[in-house]
Amino acid sequence: MKGVPIGSVPAAVVFFEQIAQVILAAHAPPDLRGVVVILPNYHAAQPLAQALMTQAGASILLLPQMVTLNDWAQTVPLVASPVSDDQRLTALYHALRSRNWFPDAERWGLARELLDLLDELTAHRVVLPQDEIEFAEQLEAAYRARNNAPMQFEARVVHELWYAMQGDGELCAVAAYQQRLARLAEQANAPLYVLQVSALALPEVRFLERYAECAPVTYFDLREMAAEQPVGAFLRAGCEAGNEVEAFSQTAERIVGCFPVSPVQDRLILFAAQSLEQEAQAAELQVRRWLLAGKRNIALVAQDRMVARRVRARLERAEVLVRDETGWTFSTLAVSAVLMRWLEALQSDFYHQDMLDLLKSPFIFADMPVNERKEALYQLEKLVRERNVVAHLAEFIELAGRDADLQRPLLRLQRAAQCLQKRSDTLEGWLSRLYESLDILGVLPGLAADAAGQQLLHHLHQWQETLAGETARFSRAEWRAWLALQLDRMTFRDTDIDSPVSITHLAATRWRQFDAVLLLGCDAAHLPALATGGQWFNDAVRSALELPTGTVRLAQQRDDLLGLLTLNDCVLATWQASRNGEPNLLSPYLELLRALHRLAYKADLLDSELAELLPTAQVRPPPAPLPQIQPPPAPTVAPDVLPTRISPSGYNRLVACPYQFFARYVLRLDELEEVREATDKRDYGVWVHAVLQRFHQAYPQVAGHAREELERTLRQISAAVFDEALEHDYLAHAWLLRWQARIAEYLDWQVRNEAEGWHFVASEQPFELTLDGVTLHGRVDRLDRQADGAVRVLDYKTKPLNALKTVLSEPGEDVQLACYAAACHAGAAAFVSVEKPRIGDVAPEQEMDELAAANMQRLQDLFAQMRAAAPLPANGVESACAYCEMRGLCRKNFWGEQHG
Repeated sequence: MKGVPIGSVPAAVVFFEQIAQVILAAHAPPDLRGVVVILPNYHAAQPLAQALMTQAGASILLLPQMVTLNDWAQTVPLVASPVSDDQRLTALYHALRSRNWFPDAERWGLARELLDLLDELTAHRVVLPQDEIEFAEQLEAAYRARNNAPMQFEARVVHELWYAMQGDGELCAVAAYQQRLARLAEQANAPLYVLQVSALALPEVRFLERYAECAPVTYFDLREMAAEQPVGAFLRAGCEAGNEVEAFSQTAERIVGCFPVSPVQDRLILFAAQSLEQEAQAAELQVRRWLLAGKRNIALVAQDRMVARRVRARLERAEVLVRDETGWTFSTLAVSAVLMRWLEALQSDFYHQDMLDLLKSPFIFADMPVNERKEALYQLEKLVRERNVVAHLAEFIELAGRDADLQRPLLRLQRAAQCLQKRSDTLEGWLSRLYESLDILGVLPGLAADAAGQQLLHHLHQWQETLAGETARFSRAEWRAWLALQLDRMTFRDTDIDSPVSITHLAATRWRQFDAVLLLGCDAAHLPALATGGQWFNDAVRSALELPTGTVRLAQQRDDLLGLLTLNDCVLATWQASRNGEPNLLSPYLELLRALHRLAYKADLLDSELAELLPTAQVRPPPAPLPQIQPPPAPTVAPDVLPTRISPSGYNRLVACPYQFFARYVLRLDELEEVREATDKRDYGVWVHAVLQRFHQAYPQVAGHAREELERTLRQISAAVFDEALEHDYLAHAWLLRWQARIAEYLDWQVRNEAEGWHFVASEQPFELTLDGVTLHGRVDRLDRQADGAVRVLDYKTKPLNALKTVLSEPGEDVQLACYAAACHAGAAAFVSVEKPRIGDVAPEQEMDELAAANMQRLQDLFAQMRAAAPLPANGVESACAYCEMRGLCRKNFWGEQHG
């Protein structure tokens, strides 16, 4: 963007010089302390002071008092202190609850809207009729409706609560502000100068009228001053042009007659993006271009906060910090997240995900060493996922057992939870209990060390002090909803960032000049921004009550926009011309300016330069592209990190894919199990194992026992085992029925097994087998023995027989039975299928002694090779890779066809 020609005087400088001339003409320098200047914001103070110094031509000048009207009013003392909005909000909520109004609604939000409405009525000195019926009739006339039950209820709510709040005689903040303004007007003795951009609010208008009765008041209305400048005249004409073609054409002819050369060409540029990302990229690129051009005061005026956040992220990636004047609501900050996660964990009775999310916050247990806290969290999460514990703090404490490092944080959670176990309390009482619980959890030191956390602690203390005298009691859920509302209304601004680039909002740009301005998100949905009117009163009713309507708010936004465009000579306005494949209209204000400019000067305000730069614009050079063909990884293992223990499942992985073994057992990258809230086949297998273990311990031999007794006992044991599961998941009934359908057939198999001479010896037997430099360890499901001492290992499976036969079809591919046989000195081993279509056992076709010896020798050889730095290639077949969690690590999809 080119901007205005070098040497031209910016409009802002001209306007402030005009203001300075008026003030100096009425008051002789150098002492201007008897003058008061009302500013829209304090950003206007410095340019006005500079203009006064320049126009006075004096080396010393005592400046006038430059202040916002609100701050000036706060200097006036009051006899009685106003009641805080927090106390009034609590009273309104209590009124809604005691009358049982809106039982199914979010009452705190409704109370907040009602409070805002009552404040508006107070600010505009609206006096409601004493009679509720008369007020309802007034609303009927405004709504143009009769016998409308919802409208009558609305009238009743507002009327009754209005008089209830007025009847207590307490002073609210709005009334206090009006009293202060009234006293200021009574004490008026200094000339007053007012800088304005748009129509003032009614309380300010009344104050200035009363002030003018005692002392002179001079207005500097930017709308009027801008109309005397070419830019301002064009902008005003564009926004006020009629919709009729003939009237619009006449406006264009008049503009060209007054200004043969376009006053806004190269001052205002419109950029039509095709997506949010393109809009953010264009904004980021333009900011960097402005910085390179030497501009040091750049404003990002955010109409669309989503676009603004994306622009900020891109700029920070380019190492350009952004100062945020608008701030962030506390509800979006990590310091508030730890509070809400703590309360959510309590509410859900420590549901595992809520608890783990809480423990992962950097603010909890901030009084513990970081490494110790992280290790305890990792071990706890690992236990929770392995043991599949879904909820209940007592179960987590039991799970930790005697591990002191895990017990300590869990016991602190338990003590903190006891602080918030009451059924009801006052808001101040709940806040005190929250503070006590945060102290136990070690959250306070973490908050105190954080800028946002310090402000949060300040607000918590402030709320406690403000609500100390309140006696209304609330449930924990009600208090939690109140706290969420408070956090959503409080704003944090990071004042530590010093940057030439700042994010602000349109109203904050009044009487401000920047080196360059980016207007972000200027589509019809965001400019003008539609007001959220809430639940109470449409514009017809507001007009009847003499309250500001939507038209007033729209006019104010239009005036703010025109003021911004008038004072700043380098503005880029962006919008998404397409959203989700549909056309997205430009703001009507800017569309009128664009259309008028095209008609008057035969030139479009659309960008003709920036779009061409986007495809090649990069913050940094792009990374080198990955080669299209990559070889499979084949790392080696240093002897000092090579595992010395291995389970049969780990051995299976080593055989299936050496790289998978490397990632899991050397790098220890094995993923944590997900906590299964609903039962699945893995749980079913565990329960069946437990059932058969108990049954065979009670009946090592089924021969000699009545079939009815055996079946009855097996069903009783099954019910007992599955009942434990049913406490957590009702769906376990389905798995119980599935197993009960197999009981008779299982007993038939056991009878055949004993007829072949095999007798149950033991179940769930742990083992360790030490080989050359490696220990094989695990647990055997079941051991059987014959009369001659022969031993057989059995492993229960919930897979069909055919699937198990496939597993054993390739000698040595599955090592599980061979490992069990070697460890238990068994001459036979078999899988036992307890699944459909029939229960039976399947054994390897090879001699088990030879198969076990070969597998043990292979295990020793593999470890010897790894100690000798043999590579561990990613050479698994597709069936081994299909469900491998390490596939993203070995990047098999990028190897190329010759390595497939």
